[in-house]
Amino acid sequence: MTSSGTMRHSPRAVLFDMDGTLVQTEEHWGEAMFALAARLGGEMSPAARQRTVGTSMRTAMAVLHEDLGVTRSERQLLADAAWVEDETARLMTDDVHWQPGARELVAAVRAAGLRTALVTTTPRRLASLVLGHIGAVAPGVPAFDVTVCGDEVPALKPDPAPYRQAMAALGVRPEECVVVEDSQAGIASGLAAGAAVLGVPALQAVTPAPGLVLRESLVGVGVDELGAVLAARDDVLADQLSR
Repeated sequence: MTSSGTMRHSPRAVLFDMDGTLVQTEEHWGEAMFALAARLGGEMSPAARQRTVGTSMRTAMAVLHEDLGVTRSERQLLADAAWVEDETARLMTDDVHWQPGARELVAAVRAAGLRTALVTTTPRRLASLVLGHIGAVAPGVPAFDVTVCGDEVPALKPDPAPYRQAMAALGVRPEECVVVEDSQAGIASGLAAGAAVLGVPALQAVTPAPGLVLRESLVGVGVDELGAVLAARDDVLADQLSR
């Protein structure tokens, strides 16, 4: 208890999204999809691109095909998705950068002894490329205790399954966790899993929701700020129970 008699809020675990949240790789996915659109004889609109942020490859391909006004068979859709993944992997091989403030936040969380997870819709083979670039945040200190990728879960974001799987692997309860996300689908997934969520939208507008705190970037965010996100969610729950 603090001197004011209120419970001190501090998460036991912080669960991070990858593309667009921690690293500047969402642009690679966009570049690959714009290139695929050109291969199909069209140009994807910026609005369609925004709708694909944080979604599954199947959803992203459906959005792109609809935007172009083309009809693709199931086999063609899978081939388009594979082409985008391969092109994104090529771009990721040589060019992965942290988002502003992201490395400092992960390092601060690790220094505080909190558990960490990377929870991404990206397949393992591409996530491994990013993890290779990220490396350790301090000598002998890996960035994450657990990594959960899009091809390792029963359902993708916005379903809560990815975050619930990570929480189980970390051995923590939802109410002890803060999720850090940039997309509407990822935020919905974290909230549905029972976590407090810090949203840092960049390429996509995000709808405010109970349990969600929005910031423009991760610059200046540390463990205390994550505790405030958890406290804001708990205040919402307490208010709901008092009604």
